[in-house]
Order: sequence, then structure tokens, then C-alpha cells
Amino acid sequence: MTNPKIQSTPGSSGYLDLYPERKMAFFQNPYILGLVAVAGIGGLLFGYDTGVISGALLYIKDDFEAVRESNFLQETIVSMAIAGAIIGSAAGGWVNDAYGRKNATLIADVIFICGSIAMAAAPDPYVLILGRLLVGFGVGIASVTAPVYIAEASPSEIRGSLVSTNSLMITGGQLLSYIVNLAFTRVPGTWRWMLGVAAVPAIVQFILMLCLPESPRWLFTKNRKDEAIDVLSKIYDLSRLEDEVDFLTAQSEQDRQKRKNAKLGNAFKSKEIRLAFLVGAGLLAFQQFTGINTVMYYSPTIVQMAGFQSNELALQLSLIVAAMNATGTILGIYLIDHSGRKKLALCSLGGVFASLVLLSLAFLNKSSSANDWYGWLAVLGLVLYIGFFSPGMGPVPWTVNSEIYPEEYRGICGGMSATVCWVSNLVVSLSFLSVAEALGTGTTFLILAGITVLAFLFVLVYVPETKGLTFDEVELIWKERAWGKNTDSTNLLHGENEYQS
Repeated sequence: MTNPKIQSTPGSSGYLDLYPERKMAFFQNPYILGLVAVAGIGGLLFGYDTGVISGALLYIKDDFEAVRESNFLQETIVSMAIAGAIIGSAAGGWVNDAYGRKNATLIADVIFICGSIAMAAAPDPYVLILGRLLVGFGVGIASVTAPVYIAEASPSEIRGSLVSTNSLMITGGQLLSYIVNLAFTRVPGTWRWMLGVAAVPAIVQFILMLCLPESPRWLFTKNRKDEAIDVLSKIYDLSRLEDEVDFLTAQSEQDRQKRKNAKLGNAFKSKEIRLAFLVGAGLLAFQQFTGINTVMYYSPTIVQMAGFQSNELALQLSLIVAAMNATGTILGIYLIDHSGRKKLALCSLGGVFASLVLLSLAFLNKSSSANDWYGWLAVLGLVLYIGFFSPGMGPVPWTVNSEIYPEEYRGICGGMSATVCWVSNLVVSLSFLSVAEALGTGTTFLILAGITVLAFLFVLVYVPETKGLTFDEVELIWKERAWGKNTDSTNLLHGENEYQS
């Protein structure tokens, strides 16, 4: 028989059923929204860097003949930021756990600012590549930190929506990058302004982050209870605050004990964590291999491949793609805590598949016809692709990764999953132009459509629904999957981990 006291704690699924008046609405607490907005600037930097290079590359080719004549140099300039992000995300998990989410964000900002200045002042393609590497390193740390910081400060009932705002900031950054690209098309030093202005939001985040607190959950694990309670008191009202503090106090001692053994080598000795990592890393890998950053890095180039040769027109059409991306993400923020993560991802992948098939048909026919109609069909395919991708496969992988790992491994596993994402991103961005040249653009999009089918099957079979669950209830999912036994919140809250690997 379930203990009613346990059932009425924040760590159990019955808590908000017993106290529905304590549920928090998305816009209810301005303080949480402020935390999310500032942390989300990391996502803005991520998105801006993704989008800005697609337009800047058109003008970099005009300034540097070596770049204009070499697909390899073009791909290196684009992908070097991703190489930096691989290193940054791998290091970011450790930095997050050792120094906290706040300090990790500040470190990322400093690195990003230095990289932006180096790019803007680059006298040759090789200094530009170095700047791209630095910017990527900062983005990699931010890609690990922002979702975790937001998730750990969020009430479970709106966690998905709040973490998804980071994806909105990513798509907002991409939209901003296209607006900036258009704004500087006729300004001397075009691409230098496009790349250098990225330092501004990093400086803004650095200043604002100095005024914000550390993640309350991380503070509890470091035995800084008074600081954690001060943060929680600004998040929850008095009727819920005491329960949250009591629960996190009980959990923090268990977490500290677990952290003593929380080494990278120990993580994958646990079957539960192996399963969680398979899902988290798999989602982020499929996010990339279904082609999102092919579209975002190269959309102006794709538009030109479709027959629209003007740089300015290519950027204007790409702006429509970026606007659709941001609009779709806003829809995803609403849907992710209403329809759930899994259903949203499946619907998204279905639409992505249809859009990639349309893109493939447009380019296959374009190659054998001078009809401009096929060029507009390709643009329609790009817009539909983003319209389906952005509400689902944009936010879902990052949201799921922020909530599926136990606290003691959240930084390590989150960092490793983000590394998988960036490695996948690197493979796609480094190979797209070469594969399209060798096989044809239409065939390349058809390959991406085939990968989308595999992604759909992966989500259908392996990804659990985590909508509305606490972190601790999500842990139970992996225990049940790993050992084929049912557990309950009572055992978890008492620290009775009866299933050991």
C-alpha cells in the first residue's frame, strides 16, 4: 500500500494530482522566465552561428579566391565551428558538474567573444577558421549547459515547455542571423560584420548571468542548502516551497553519495544509464542525420542550386525558411507538454520525410529541365521541411536529454550526448556539398529521407514518454526497462535502489 506522505511529495506522480492548485502555468512566474531567457541566450548564440555562416559564406567566397575555388575550404569554414563544438560539449559536461551551470555559461561566453573578434578581424581564411573553432568551442559548452540549467530550475509540469524555449532561442538566433545578413549585404566588410556582431549577445549574457543564481539542484548536491532555498523561494510559492525543499534535501544526500562513484568509467556499468544514453544520443544523432543543419548551413546555397543566382534573393528566400523555423518552435513549446515528447517527434518525422521526398523530386527534375517551377518547388520543400522539423525534432531531443539522466551523471551524459550531436553535425555539414556534387542534390535529399524512416522507427521503439514526470520518475522508467520489473516512487524516495547492475 502506497504511503500517503510519500504520495504527496514532489518526487511522486501523485503530488500535483493531490494538489492541482499548486500547478504552475507557463507565464505565471516572471522570475523563472527571466532565468530561462538569460540561459537561453546560449541557444541564441548556437542558432546565430548556425545561420550566419550560410550567408557570410557567399561573401567570404567573393573576398578570398582560395575559398571560392575550393569546396573543401568552404566546408572547413562551415564545419570548423562544429569541430570546436565537439570539443566544447565533451568538456562541457565535466565543467558543468565541477564548477556549476552558471560558471560554465560564463566560460562559454568569454570563449565565444574571443572567437567572434578573431573572425571579424581575420586577414585570411586560416585565421577565420581559427575563429570558427573558438566560437564552436563556446557553443559546445553552451549546448550542454543551457538545457540542464533550465531543466533543473523548472517545475516538472512545465519543464518541457521551458527547456523548449532554448530551442526557440536557437531558431530565433538563426532568424536573427538572416536578418543581420540582409542588413549588411551592402555594407563594406559585409561578412566581417555578420560574424563579428555575434559577440554582442555573448557580452549581454555574460553581464546578466553574473546577476543570476546557480541551479538549485546543483547547489543542493554541493551542500549549499541556504543558497538553494533562496533560489527555490523565488520559483515556488509558500504552499509548495516546503515540500520541494524537504524533497530535495532528502535527495541531495543520496545524490552526494552517488556522486562519489559518478566517474565516466562507472557510468556505463549501469544498464539503466546505457539505455538512457542510447535514447538521448540516438535522438540527437538522428536530429542531425535527418538534415536540419544541411538546410540551415547551406539554405542560401541550396536556393542558388535551385536556380536563384542572386546572393540577395537567396538570402531573402532563406529568411522565409528561418522565420518558419522560429514559428514552428513556438508551436512546439505549446505541444511538448500537451501532446508529449514521443508523439510530437513521430509526427515531426513523418512530415520531414514527405518534405525531403519533395525536395528530392524538385532537384531530380530541375537537373533535366530549365523550368523555374522546379526551383520554386525546391523552396517550398525547404519551407515545409522546417515547418515540420521545428516543432518536434528541433526541441524534443534536447528536452529529452535534459531529463533522462540521473543527477550524478546529468552533466557527463548530457555532454557526451551533445558530443554525439556535434560529431553527427560535423559529418553532415562536412560532406553535404561533396556528396551533392558526386551523387546529385536530389539523390542526397533522398538519402536523408531514408535516414528519416530509420529515425521514425527508433523513436517508435526506444523513446519513452517523459511528459510531466519528475527526474526521479524518469529514472524508474530505465530501471523497469533494464530489469523488467515494476518499481514505485516509495522505493525511490527511500533510496531503496533494489536493482543494481
